[in-house]
Amino acid sequence: MQGQHNQQAYDRGITIFSPDGRLYQVEYAREAVKRGTATIGVRTPDGVALVADRSVRSRLIEPESVEKLHEIDDHVGVASAGHVADARKLVDFARRRAQTEQLRYGQSIGVETLAKSITDNIQEHTQTGGARPFGVSLLIAGTEDGEPHLYEADPSGVATEWKAVAVGGDRDVIQGHLEEEYTEALGVDEGVGLALEALAEASDEALDPASVDVAVIEAETDEYRPYDVEEVRTIVDDLEVETVDEEEDEE
Repeated sequence: MQGQHNQQAYDRGITIFSPDGRLYQVEYAREAVKRGTATIGVRTPDGVALVADRSVRSRLIEPESVEKLHEIDDHVGVASAGHVADARKLVDFARRRAQTEQLRYGQSIGVETLAKSITDNIQEHTQTGGARPFGVSLLIAGTEDGEPHLYEADPSGVATEWKAVAVGGDRDVIQGHLEEEYTEALGVDEGVGLALEALAEASDEALDPASVDVAVIEAETDEYRPYDVEEVRTIVDDLEVETVDEEEDEE
């Protein structure tokens, strides 16, 4: 009985390590991320692609009100998986940090600098009493001096740079597909196609272009650009995946 009470103490206190060196609240936050729909980032020599599954729970929900991709600055975008409200707080923090850099130094913030600022903020919530970890993972994508970068920020406050990565539901399946199919020679649109293929691989249902958000940051322009539904549909039509028919999608 005493051992059970001790276990509950480690379970409830974010500032307390368990005897085996674990922070249970951080692990629970990671589980919250897994309950979110999948988000994928793919870095190519020409830029970075972000793809997010924006499936809605009801046909009565306005799809545009479900946001998983966010523009932070002209050259940086963020994609989220997990608790939407937590993501919104971190997105607001990232935008303020980017604006501060521009006002103070007259230049755009570096992608690595922004990623580490976000993860520093996340990390504070793993060692502050009365707080809880953020139940969200972010993919931070952008260009710096013409070089594309892609970072993952997880609930522990760690920033890891990737060539291709997935967060959220079905991560293992999607990441496995990325590991097998990714090559350094991909273009940006090919990176989008790879992410869409991985998303379809993990789903039992047909891929619906209208329920997928896509944005890219191209190295040539250093600009964040979201794709519209027709651009996504054009790429999906070239893939060997099962898709929802356009007529069915409009019903």
